Amino acid sequence: MTMEKYILFLEDDSAIASGLVYAMEKEGYVVTYCREVDAALERVKEMHFDLALLDMQLPDGSGKEIGQAMKTAGTPVIYLTIVDDEDEIVQSLEAGAADYVTKPFRLRELLARIRKILKEEESTQQVLKIGDASIDEKAGKVYVNGIQVALTALEYRLLLIFAENPKILLTREQLLERIWDISGDFVEDNTLTVYVKRLRQKLGEAVHFTTVRGIGYRVD
Repeated sequence: MTMEKYILFLEDDSAIASGLVYAMEKEGYVVTYCREVDAALERVKEMHFDLALLDMQLPDGSGKEIGQAMKTAGTPVIYLTIVDDEDEIVQSLEAGAADYVTKPFRLRELLARIRKILKEEESTQQVLKIGDASIDEKAGKVYVNGIQVALTALEYRLLLIFAENPKILLTREQLLERIWDISGDFVEDNTLTVYVKRLRQKLGEAVHFTTVRGIGYRVD
C-alpha cells in the first residue's frame, strides 16, 4: 500500500495557491496550506511533512524561516519565488534546498519536480508501516496521519518488534526476551502488559493489537 505524502505549502497569493493545492491533491498528496509564516511554523510543530513548498517573499516574513525548521527535521524544501537571481538560487541550494522554482512556473513541471524529490527521499528513508501508523527508523519516530506520536524508548522498540513481524503471533516470552536484550534491563511479565496497553491507548485505531490469552500478542 502506498503511504500518503504530506506537503506543507506556504503561499500568500490565493490565485496561485488554489490551483496548485487542487493539482497536488489530485496527485494524491495531503496538503496543508498556509498563507502566513507564523501559521506555517505552528503546523511544523504539530505535524510531520514529507516535503515543504515555500514562497520566499511573504508579508510577515520569508519562507526561509520555515526552510530552516524543515532542514532540522530532514524534510526536503522547494522554494518558490519571483526573484530570478543566480546568487540567490545558488545560496538557497547550497543551504540545503532540494529545488528552487521561479514564478511564473509551469504546473506540470513543478508537479514532476515534486514527484522526483519525494521518490528520491523514499529511496533513502527507512520507513516501516504497521496498520495506519508509520515508523521512521532513521529518526526513531512514529506517526499516525502525519502527526507524531510520543513513545518512550521501550514502547518504540516494542512497536518496532511488532512491525517487523506482521500478522505473526509473538509469545510473551519472545517479546520479553527481545525487550530485555534491547534495554539491558529486566522487564517483568506484568510490565509487558502495561506497555501493550499504553501502545493501544496512544495509537488508538491506527494499530490493531490482538491478545491471544495465555500466549501473547499479534498485530493484524
